[in-house]
Order: sequence, then C-alpha cells, then structure tokens
Amino acid sequence: MPTIKEVSLLANVSKATVSRALNGHPSVKEANRKKVFDAIEELGFKPNAFAQALASNRSNSIGMLVGSLDGSFYGPLMHNVECIVREKGNHLIVTSGQESRDIEKESIEFLRSRLVDGLIIHSDQLSDTELIETVEQNDSTIILNRFIPEIGGHCVVIDNELGGYIATKHLIDMGHTEIACITGQLSKIDSRERLQGYRKALEESGLPFSDSKVIEGRYDHQGNHAVARRLLDRCPNITALFCQNDNIALAVYDIAAERELKIGVDLSIVGFDNDNHAQHIRPSLTTVDFPVPDMGIEAAKRLFTIIENKSCTEADPIKLLPRLIERHSVLSIQ
Repeated sequence: MPTIKEVSLLANVSKATVSRALNGHPSVKEANRKKVFDAIEELGFKPNAFAQALASNRSNSIGMLVGSLDGSFYGPLMHNVECIVREKGNHLIVTSGQESRDIEKESIEFLRSRLVDGLIIHSDQLSDTELIETVEQNDSTIILNRFIPEIGGHCVVIDNELGGYIATKHLIDMGHTEIACITGQLSKIDSRERLQGYRKALEESGLPFSDSKVIEGRYDHQGNHAVARRLLDRCPNITALFCQNDNIALAVYDIAAERELKIGVDLSIVGFDNDNHAQHIRPSLTTVDFPVPDMGIEAAKRLFTIIENKSCTEADPIKLLPRLIERHSVLSIQ
C-alpha cells in the first residue's frame, strides 16, 4: 500500500505538507493541496480513518452506549441500529456501561474521542441533567428508553408504565386479586415505571397495593431463583405474578417446578419483553411485547435526520407502545 512518504515524493512536497493537506489545514497552498491529492489519486493511497475524519469532519461512524453487550434485549437493539447505520454507509462502535455511572461517562468520552458522527445512548446510571448536558455538547445524540422533556426530540422511548399496567390488568381481568410483582433492578427507570403501571392497575380496580407482594429481581439471570423462592415463601396465597421481564419469568418457572406448582394452573404469570424463548417454554408465556427492533430502527433513523442538518429541537419524542401477547401461562378464575 502506498505511504505518505511516496505521496510526498510524487507530489514533490514534504511529508508534513501531505499530512496538513489531509487534515484540511488552511496553511496549505492550493497548488500544493492539488499536487497532494493528484498524487493520492495516482498512487491509490488511502489515508487512515482518523485523518479522513479530521479532514472532512465526518468519520462515517456512530457510537452507541448500552448497558451490556449480551442478553435478549441489547442484542436485537444493537443489531437493528447497525442495520440502519450500515444502510447509510457507516459503521457502529459499541461500548457498555456495566451498571456503573463512571464507566458510562468514560464510555461516552471514549466514543467522542473516536470522532463519531453521532451517539445513541442507553443509560441506566446518568441523571437527566447529565444526559441533557451530553446532548448540549453534541446535538447529534439520541437517548433511548428515557423521556426527558427538555430534549424530547432526542428521546426514543417505550411506554413502560403502560406495559406494567396492561400486564397487571390482564391478570385482574382473568379474575386474580392476589397478584405479586418481581421487578427488575429498581436503579433502572424502566423498572420503576413498570412498577408504577402495576400499582395503577391495582388501584384502578380497587385492589390494595402491598409492599410485601413486591420484590426486586434482576433483568439478567443473576439471583432470580432465590428471589422467587423468597416471594413464594412470603406470599403463599398469591395466584398470579407479574414478572418485569421474561428472564425473571423463566426463574419462576423453575421454582414452580421445584415446588410442584403448575404454571397456568396453580400460578399464573405474565412476563415482559416477548423474548424468543417465551413462545417455546411450556406452557408458553403470556407476555408484554417490547418493540426492541423498532426502538433500534427509529433511534438510528432520527439520529441520521439530525446529522443531515435537520434539527429535531421542536420534534416530538418517538414513543413506542407495548402490547400484550396472550399465550397459556394465565388461568381464568372468574
């Protein structure tokens, strides 16, 4: 591959002049700039991506921060963002926050250091104020799964409260009155919003909310079996359970089998996410569909709208609606 030295020899200029020309430095005379680029074309020289980004103010790359690099939520999210990014002739650079505020901040700074053209951020730990500041520093930023009124046009969200409401309302409509809830990490805003939906459905139906019927689990697989055991020991009379994601529901399936309880008979369950495995376990899981692919697609599309100098300052947030997928894990006791 031709080098900067070969370009400088052919153009009869110094290597420093070649470098400045590539970086768009104003001190380079137009005649020398033309010599450099003529030599580049003749030699087939390809400047590195960093130099191209400096010269054009475009790196043709998008940075993305997610909570984790694995799992049934983040995998489809990243995949669908990348599909749109690739269609635009760009590349996606992804890093994770690992449930740490410091790592999330460090990850955003890393992506900025790569001169990405835009950011897509799914943050669990940064405050609304910190995310507003991030958007103010770089307008080409999308915030996922968090609605912040001051930067509404930069937000792509799902109505998590509605999702928690329709999950619980379905159990109520099927005749259940003793309904418990296993949440995700309550440090996450979507967990708190889903819990609020659970409370709203109970209150609307005249059923009392009880702290003892709510227990904190995790969206991943860590510790949910122990959590399910504690809940069933504490509340042996419950007939129904809203699990705030399908991973939690899987753990409950295991503990129910351990205790010879039949899902859909002795214990009714509604999950959340509509993971691929939800339809294949037995009985198949009634769950709330979280349109993860749509979130990724809409986020990437709006980001490129901003990058292409079409401001979204006055735009409405993109709000995606969950829906109930009825299967066979809920018994009607009316």
